[in-house]
Amino acid sequence: MSAQKQIRRITAPQIAKRKGVEPIVSLTSYHAHTAAIVDKYADFILVGDSLGMVMHGMESTVGVSLDLMIMHGKAVVRGTQRALVVVDMPFGTYEESPAEAFRNAARVMKETQCGAVKLEGGRRMAETIRFLTERGIPVMAHIGLTPQSVNVMGGFKTQGREEETWSIHEEDAKVVAEAGAFALVLEGMVEPLAAKITKQIPIPTIGIGASAECDGQILVLEDMLGLNPTPPKFVKVYGNLGGQIEAAVKSYADEVKDRSFPTEEQVYR
Repeated sequence: MSAQKQIRRITAPQIAKRKGVEPIVSLTSYHAHTAAIVDKYADFILVGDSLGMVMHGMESTVGVSLDLMIMHGKAVVRGTQRALVVVDMPFGTYEESPAEAFRNAARVMKETQCGAVKLEGGRRMAETIRFLTERGIPVMAHIGLTPQSVNVMGGFKTQGREEETWSIHEEDAKVVAEAGAFALVLEGMVEPLAAKITKQIPIPTIGIGASAECDGQILVLEDMLGLNPTPPKFVKVYGNLGGQIEAAVKSYADEVKDRSFPTEEQVYR
């Protein structure tokens, strides 16, 4: 009787070692069944706080709670076997102090069994990143367009359009890498700046609306599948699930109205 080969999850240190070696593939997922599909191809899966808008119809990520992230994080971990699962720390759960961040991040790790957390912010979050990593919590950092700061930024605006601001983003990238982050998301950033940062820091950069020269890319699953009628301009749409779902629902509705749908007896005989 042959023993089945055990599938080992990808870890944060393994992602860190991919710098300049092989492009890192990532997508978001918020529930078990899509996570099971993505798990076959992604190196890490992000349970992003974008679920507030994608799954719950919120206008921004600001209203997402820790309990909501944990609920979706549990589902994604249950649906996967190999990909590293990273869970976003939602707004208001880590900014006040490193101690607060640790309490909430530890809860996320314990209750979801994920492999890492992600938080937004550069220099201002360096102390927190160091505090967490020194206490056993792998951290993915996130700079550039940071959606949780949308009210301060005045909207979802591309970062780095003025070259005189580049040094701020470069410094942010440098300090979070030095603080112990294992990877860095660069969102909504002009391509030359993202490419420059990628060359400057020793940890992998993961682009979303940034340079193809980043060490990897992440997209919101629903955007690339065509479920979002107004996806960001930088997103290539790889499917038309929105149209397919609508066509299927219409066919079902038509059959119900015509009383032409199969009965239980016809299905199971």
